[in-house]
Amino acid sequence: MANDFTQFEAECKHNILAQSADNQFQGVSKDFMLSATKYQYSYNFRWMGIPIIQYPQDILAMQEIIWTVKPDLIIETGVARGGSVIFYASMLELLGGNGMVIGIDIDIRKHNQEAIEQHSMAKRIKLINGYSSDNKIVIEQLEQSIHENKSKRVLVALDSLHSHAHVLNELNLYSKFVTLDSYIVVFDTHIESLDISSKDRPWKKGDNPMTAVDEFLKNNSCFVQDKHIESKLMLTVAPGGYLKRIKESVT
Repeated sequence: MANDFTQFEAECKHNILAQSADNQFQGVSKDFMLSATKYQYSYNFRWMGIPIIQYPQDILAMQEIIWTVKPDLIIETGVARGGSVIFYASMLELLGGNGMVIGIDIDIRKHNQEAIEQHSMAKRIKLINGYSSDNKIVIEQLEQSIHENKSKRVLVALDSLHSHAHVLNELNLYSKFVTLDSYIVVFDTHIESLDISSKDRPWKKGDNPMTAVDEFLKNNSCFVQDKHIESKLMLTVAPGGYLKRIKESVT
């Protein structure tokens, strides 16, 4: 007879599969996200006092991934107001050890940088002000940090410019840092399915993180989409964007 925990896990797995196949539930989730977008819903949340600009569901998913993978280095492109790097640093603090977060942004505003540097989690954070795909300034610093810190488990989150060309370039550059059984998470792939566009933004349906993920996966068999995560969340800005490394190199 299965123990209580085994039975609970089995029930969760059954419910996740069932809800992911529920077209009505899927429709309600899509309607919610379309309505939420009008009000910049994701701007409403804080992590340890700093705006995180993420859906709570995706925050929880990243917590589960970090706890499972136990990375000693997390790389994020797109720092914005800094809540995500604080969140990642706090997870590494809970894990113990010497784990670090490297946050990369082309425009780290002074007040945001000061808020991060004055935070209790600052000891685990390194900020790089530069274009995420700049080989000379950014990529070489990353390679040096990974070497110096002897990082064995690396997790990457991409959340900067959301155009197809930019995200595809980031995927090609940053995927090489991701270690086996870890993830490169591409945020805002929902732009494609919700057809979110704006005259002030250089992305739209057909030109966004999801189209970049599709092209990346066509030419890279080392990663697969972890569909179980989005099936569990039902509300996520990263459908198809949780990419797990399943082998070291292309064979």
